[in-house]
Amino acid sequence: MVSFISRVEAADLIVQVKNLPLSGKVSFSLYDSANTFGDLRNPVYVYQFDVDGGEVFELTGIPAGEYALVGHYDENSNGRIDKNFIGIPVEPLAFSNSYRPKGPPSYSLAAFTLADEGVQEVSVSFYRPLGKRGRIGIGPGVIGRSSPYRGYDGNVTQVIPAIAYNGDNLQILGPNVQYGLLGSGDLRLAAIGSYRIGVYDEDDSDYLTGLGDRDSTLMLGLAVLAELGHGFELELSYQHDILDEIGGGEARMAVDKSFQAGRLRLTPSLGVNWFSEDLADHDFGVPIDKALPNRPAYHVDSTYTFDIGVGAFYEVSTDWLVVLNMAVEYLDDEITDSPIVKKDYVIKGFLSINYVF
Repeated sequence: MVSFISRVEAADLIVQVKNLPLSGKVSFSLYDSANTFGDLRNPVYVYQFDVDGGEVFELTGIPAGEYALVGHYDENSNGRIDKNFIGIPVEPLAFSNSYRPKGPPSYSLAAFTLADEGVQEVSVSFYRPLGKRGRIGIGPGVIGRSSPYRGYDGNVTQVIPAIAYNGDNLQILGPNVQYGLLGSGDLRLAAIGSYRIGVYDEDDSDYLTGLGDRDSTLMLGLAVLAELGHGFELELSYQHDILDEIGGGEARMAVDKSFQAGRLRLTPSLGVNWFSEDLADHDFGVPIDKALPNRPAYHVDSTYTFDIGVGAFYEVSTDWLVVLNMAVEYLDDEITDSPIVKKDYVIKGFLSINYVF
């Protein structure tokens, strides 16, 4: 599809392609918005061509302004950019300014100005965003959470190797892992896992003495991921403690939407979490045989929490990426009524710096 406009105060853009295959279909899309460019959706103009051995393509009748160009080689001729289960393109792409992002693309690094008349040339080359075997990143990372417990104002933190990997079906990002099982478009099913940091040590506070340390564990489950349109995404998931350190599980429903600002991509989110009785009582309960005069016995049933968070992705360069996820989780009365709890919220997060191959 080509969007035609008046030739008045319009220009032509000549696209020179360096490494295009000899046959098939290719499209060139122009974006004028950082937010839609970051998701490769809703371009303002789209031009499609049969390759037929050509390497030069003319995009005509474009109004003057700032744009970012994306070329797409349609390997299976289905008329769309094929993506893996988390939305990363798997077909060859090309960006203006010789830009080759290894994460969500930044509009500012691909943008150029088109004059109001005449002909302008750009040169692009195609590449696979996931490489031949996926993208691997390594670097330092830290996970942590604040303490809601009485008598302790510190934090629980742990330094971890921040290994990142994005492949056709597998994604690893710090303490979280996803593996696509079904679907690759608007609705996907994935196996998910996460490392859950222990919430306290008994020597953190006099109110926790004798309760025993709360150890870290591994959670495993399933998630349904859906694109709702206009950049919104929905997650429905459940994970269970597979090491039986807790003996329970948690479910989550969350909605998020990404926004681009220069090299920074922000993803605000709203979520509601359900904790099983075993998990909630493990974190916030006081067994009868552990009760003290200043710490009466308390049992926590299954309960809910709500969180407001934001994810940040900053492209220092095409090789160095910074990832930050922070959230404030608000605790239900079932939790805050516990004699060992003094705050009604927890701040939790993950930070990593990755070099991406």
